[in-house]
Amino acid sequence: MKYDITVIGSGPAGQKAAIAAAKLGKNVAIVERSGEKVGGVCLHTGTIPSKTLREAILYLTGFRQRNVFAERYQRKRHITMANLKEKLNQVINVERRIIRDQLERNLVDVYEGVASFVDNHTIEIRNSSGVDLVSSDKVLIATGTRPSRPPEIPFDSETVFDSDEILQLENIPRSMIVVGGGVIGLEYAIMFAALGVKITVVDGRSNLLDFCDREIIDTLMYCCRSMGITFRLGESVRAVRKIGPQQVAVELESCKQLVAETTFFSVGRVGDIDQLNVTAAGLEPDKRGKIPCNEKFETSVENIFAVGDVIGFPSLASTSIEQGRCAVHHIFGCDYEPSKLIPYGLFTIPEISMVGKTEQQLTDEKIPFEIGIARFDENAKSQIVGCENGLLKILFHRESKELLGVHCIGECATEIIHLGQAVISLGGTIDYFCNTVFNHPTIAEGYKIAAFDGLNRLGVGLSQDDQTAENQGAEINPAVIAPAATAATLESSNC
Repeated sequence: MKYDITVIGSGPAGQKAAIAAAKLGKNVAIVERSGEKVGGVCLHTGTIPSKTLREAILYLTGFRQRNVFAERYQRKRHITMANLKEKLNQVINVERRIIRDQLERNLVDVYEGVASFVDNHTIEIRNSSGVDLVSSDKVLIATGTRPSRPPEIPFDSETVFDSDEILQLENIPRSMIVVGGGVIGLEYAIMFAALGVKITVVDGRSNLLDFCDREIIDTLMYCCRSMGITFRLGESVRAVRKIGPQQVAVELESCKQLVAETTFFSVGRVGDIDQLNVTAAGLEPDKRGKIPCNEKFETSVENIFAVGDVIGFPSLASTSIEQGRCAVHHIFGCDYEPSKLIPYGLFTIPEISMVGKTEQQLTDEKIPFEIGIARFDENAKSQIVGCENGLLKILFHRESKELLGVHCIGECATEIIHLGQAVISLGGTIDYFCNTVFNHPTIAEGYKIAAFDGLNRLGVGLSQDDQTAENQGAEINPAVIAPAATAATLESSNC
């Protein structure tokens, strides 16, 4: 068969790229190892499963309302992995049908089997029925990644496991050592802590998630420790040993030894290209199996492109979708201007999300900025849903009041971040939040509170003498703040 483009991998990047090419009138093929795996890692072992498990845990444990209905929610010890997987299987089956239907509707030919390059235009696809050869003008690699599995770690899928195998656990352990405090490691660590599992997180770095705002991470660490999670930071793992049927020892370089029923190993991911035979196509992956490419997703081979996690940072499902669409439009010479403003979402408990600049970036760039903060424990909706831990933090230009960044931790953080994203994209100021009517009670009205808090920090509405005093660092007497500012500014900021 001859195609205009063949896409290898059906995760978010691959499926959206294939559909985008089909909508441009191209003859498209997509290759996935098995029909059961359509949707890729995102659907079967990554994004969707972990977020579904998180929601099931929060529901079954009554975590959100535990402070109010404590006596009714003491059954978390009786929750089983089978309970957690009920919703998971339902979501995966529905999503897989949706993806298959979308591909069929757009006349994308789906090949099931293991793909490998014969040359840069020919792909061999092996399955139980035999071998297919597909020829293509353009090839898009979207194979994603898999967990890194160092040979010295005794993985057995039961007591020592990675993020793919954690879904195969038959029982919820009583204790777990999480090696690796990255996004995946922390998400699962907090989920199992919510189930009552004794968690210890080991990481070689002294600060976790250093791409996030430090105030946000400080709040997360407080929440984690309040759930009983122990952190061993700045510690490197020397060895992992099974010392009994249900005991694993993790030896640290500092000569400490940690013992638990299980160990979850989550130290990075590598490109899933072992069977792809990329060297036959003229490609040279890096030492972690990632495919190098430029900003147009072009590899070193003229007709081969790569998108998604297999090319490295930022390795988000959301960015992978846009990369797939952008690459296809570039390949076929069509205009496409993707957004340069990327929101980040971490599905910890509570959620974390951010968009735009951080305080450190603005400081390094010598941009005069101010902050505004709304705390969730002062938000009525947070009280109602039982998620008082959190804050919404906005960064804005001191002179123009242009919104520069939004950082949030708390319930619905990954949802409400998009309001800030829209305002930044349109060049808006915090006046938008001050002058807009928000539904009450909602988490989103925290934007209004944060905006007024920012105006308070600027001294908006102060008399000239008080403004001078504030600039000199003197304490302001709130009783002499101009009346016009008192009603709007102080009341709306919950002062």
